[in-house]
Amino acid sequence: MDVIDAIKERKSVRAYKTDPIKKEILEKIIEQAQRAPSWANTQPWEFAVVTGSQLKTIQEAFVKRGPQGMQNSQSEVARPYDFPEPYISRIKAMQTNENRARAKESPDFDAMFAMNARHYGAPCCIYLLINKNFVYQEKGVNTWSLYDSGSAVQNIMLLAVNYGLGTIAQAMAVVYPDIIRKELGIPEDKLIALGIAIGYPDWDKPINKEHRGRVPLDEITKFYGF
Repeated sequence: MDVIDAIKERKSVRAYKTDPIKKEILEKIIEQAQRAPSWANTQPWEFAVVTGSQLKTIQEAFVKRGPQGMQNSQSEVARPYDFPEPYISRIKAMQTNENRARAKESPDFDAMFAMNARHYGAPCCIYLLINKNFVYQEKGVNTWSLYDSGSAVQNIMLLAVNYGLGTIAQAMAVVYPDIIRKELGIPEDKLIALGIAIGYPDWDKPINKEHRGRVPLDEITKFYGF
């Protein structure tokens, strides 16, 4: 698939078929995604790829703890504290456009949380891990490790399109890292930074028919010397 086509077709998928993904496909995606750039080729990313009963155990533990537990969440990557302009306006515009589809799929907040916790029905989740001692250093936070890992995550999501798969990068998927850590035996020195739900999209679902726009080029870009 042409990279431009993959970029255009990639979207956050919020409804999946139950069809399993072959391990060989996931191996190819992650191996190819490692071509992402990183500071001095440090390659800070690691991945835990989970499916089957272990993913189900994680999902149901999230649902059981529920949204009320988020107030005391131990998320290991700081969530935004506030959304000043112009970002809050972009969020509101997105919510206005998607309210109908979301209402059909998830009528209340608890139901929305449960759908999110269950990765919208995706049969697999790829957790992004980073060594804590590379992120949190004595002289400050090494944000470049997160930036670099984001490049690898984008590669995963674009490559998924090539294999007929859909993805959604979920901060909510790691809001209770202790649950993930216990089930998978992930050591304490690994930062559980992000979850990427991956599976075959169910395009018949209304939530997948929405397409989020982008701001005009001249709103976010200035050219100099042309």
